Amino acid sequence: MSTVDLSTPSTRSGLYWLLADCWNIVRRGLTHYQRQPVNIAWQLGFPILSVLLYGYVFGSAMKVPGGGDYNDFLMPGMFAMTMAFGFINTATVVVYDSTKGVIDRFRSMPMASSAVVAGRGVTDIIVACAELAIMMLTALAMGWRPDGGPGFLGAFGLLLWLRFSLIWIGVWLGLLVPNPEAAGGLFAVAFPFTMISSIFVAPQLMPDWLGWVAVWNPISSTAAATRELFGTPVTGDSWVERHALLMAGVWPVILTVIFLPLAVRRFKKLSR
Repeated sequence: MSTVDLSTPSTRSGLYWLLADCWNIVRRGLTHYQRQPVNIAWQLGFPILSVLLYGYVFGSAMKVPGGGDYNDFLMPGMFAMTMAFGFINTATVVVYDSTKGVIDRFRSMPMASSAVVAGRGVTDIIVACAELAIMMLTALAMGWRPDGGPGFLGAFGLLLWLRFSLIWIGVWLGLLVPNPEAAGGLFAVAFPFTMISSIFVAPQLMPDWLGWVAVWNPISSTAAATRELFGTPVTGDSWVERHALLMAGVWPVILTVIFLPLAVRRFKKLSR
């Protein structure tokens, strides 16, 4: 009878186990969506309602600088807004796992701390892809017609890039707030953050001081860059507006560099 020498260390690398742990967290998150269809119906249904509501309510009343169809201006902004609001869902899931002892169980296992945080991020990116696909199909049904080709794929990538950077803010906040009810209050932070941007109105149409704040909002850069890639550019006078594509790539890097280490550090400091 053959025996296994348990004293022999595994030949698999630490990177392998990091990826395996990360995949287990991703699979767990997706399984929760499968077993709780109400949650995913709400998370994917909200973007549809947002596109329909803002498109039809604001569509006939708003003006675009330089002319053009307001829906062509609005839809890229709506996509960016949905990606921005996603950090609230991230924070809610994280704080729920934290208060129910799930994260404590993860920390008691021989798994990489970064795998728990990274797994949450990968899960959210997968869900974000579904959200964007549903929103774009809804917008197409409403008459939105973007340019196709590489620009379309580039815009899709920039939107996911913004969502990726905001995931770490959600994870960090989810590990800070005491309960899921408090996480729901984060909407009060996200709402002005998204409204004071170029999602609904061009900064040129705002008061000077408010327009300056909106121009330097990271969401504005992503919205402006995706409009350009979708074929409906709205150019502003400021440097950041003229270089929207550059800033749409730079802002998420800055947010990730700041909040990803904070999220991992906060996870490591949790009490057992």
